[in-house]
Amino acid sequence: MRKLAGLFIIAGIVILSYGGYELFKTHAAEKQAMSEAKELIAQSSSSNEVKEAPKEAPEDFIPDMGETVGILKIPSLDAELPIVEGTDPDELEKGVGHYRGSAYPLQDDQIVLSGHRDTVFRKLGEVEIGDTFIIELEYGKFEYEMVDSKIVDADDTSIIKSTAPNEELVITTCYPFSYIGNAPDRYIIYAKPV
Repeated sequence: MRKLAGLFIIAGIVILSYGGYELFKTHAAEKQAMSEAKELIAQSSSSNEVKEAPKEAPEDFIPDMGETVGILKIPSLDAELPIVEGTDPDELEKGVGHYRGSAYPLQDDQIVLSGHRDTVFRKLGEVEIGDTFIIELEYGKFEYEMVDSKIVDADDTSIIKSTAPNEELVITTCYPFSYIGNAPDRYIIYAKPV
């Protein structure tokens, strides 16, 4: 009986240690990506205000996979999160992922950002209609206002679609927020340019 209890204790310590390591690794990757994003933004602009958009759309702005490209600010949550190109696990470990193939601000189409509900988007369910999101990239700051939200099945890809020539910001995360394991649904926020 003592041997069995000892095995359970050792197994518990191993599982907790692994979980702690993964959490530490994720926080370190997110911190590094935020540092890169702030450096990128600082190099291109020293203003903290939402700037007037450039007259020409940056059609040639196509970052490499895994590249840190900017910052997503959610003022109502006092959140500042790095944006990384791609939505694979490696990219989402660093911050908010930009869905490859979707647009960026001023490209007149749907912009899709995704993140984990248990890391970067832990409080996303507290955002309400009328709250704003600010995307900071090397070519400007862009503000969006939440206009709607919905919950869809995890396999529902119909939310990712062209909205050209209208720009729309779509933010996605797993749902329910308190679910343990692979969540069955996705929480979707829709926002329009201000």
